Amino acid sequence: MPKVKVNGITVNYEQQGTGEPLVLIPYLAADNACYAFQAADYAKHFTCISLDPRGAGETDKPGGTYSTELFADDVAGLMQAIGVERAHVSGVSLGGAVGLWLAGKYPERVKTLSLHSCWPKSDPFLKVIVGGWQAIAKGLGSVQEMIIQGIFPFCFTPELYAAKPEYVDQLAAFVRSRPQQPLDAFIRQSNAVIAHDALDELGKIAAPTQVTFGRHDIVTSTRFADAFQNGIKTSELVVFETSAHAAIYESVSEFNEKTLGFLRRHAG
Repeated sequence: MPKVKVNGITVNYEQQGTGEPLVLIPYLAADNACYAFQAADYAKHFTCISLDPRGAGETDKPGGTYSTELFADDVAGLMQAIGVERAHVSGVSLGGAVGLWLAGKYPERVKTLSLHSCWPKSDPFLKVIVGGWQAIAKGLGSVQEMIIQGIFPFCFTPELYAAKPEYVDQLAAFVRSRPQQPLDAFIRQSNAVIAHDALDELGKIAAPTQVTFGRHDIVTSTRFADAFQNGIKTSELVVFETSAHAAIYESVSEFNEKTLGFLRRHAG
């Protein structure tokens, strides 16, 4: 996969498909492959550019303090380095938080914004959950096993665990197959989640914006919907009724249909 020097680090990314550029920003601890269930559908209509964020995958993992704003600076730098002046921008969870900063700070680079299971500012409940993930990762000494044992139960509904245990096992195997994130890099990334505050950016966002939540998500629940709808005047809301935090895996067909529908509506 290609790599470019951006913002003082080497960033790894993947590109596939044809059409207008669509930048896909991964969630916490994930690399570019996290959109495996979306990229094939999206690439039929868009040039998909999915990256490994700072601290994950094959992108550099320097020390220092990470922030969602810094991640957005990295994405803007990547776009500039590969000659993408303007793109549709989509992110799940942490990826959406990065997209918020990108659309607020670099509005000329964002044609549309897709925010999935996202939040504008970390509240006490979210901070407690992420702090728990940090504790589990330290206790297990493995970010991958923490994801499976600590994060998965927030991503999927009890119904999915009961009805499709083999599918959950396949997702766990997928996590284990990806490059291992060092514990210190996860702590830096997750500290950026805890510190996230893009409330002041919402009013700066003029791009058409799709905001989606899973009805059964408690990490980034619909408690954040009003802030987005009031803050981003160009936003529209979609709720996936049978999903928790990870509609991208639990409701793949519905997720792809509704998100691609939004993107295609604003293409051209």
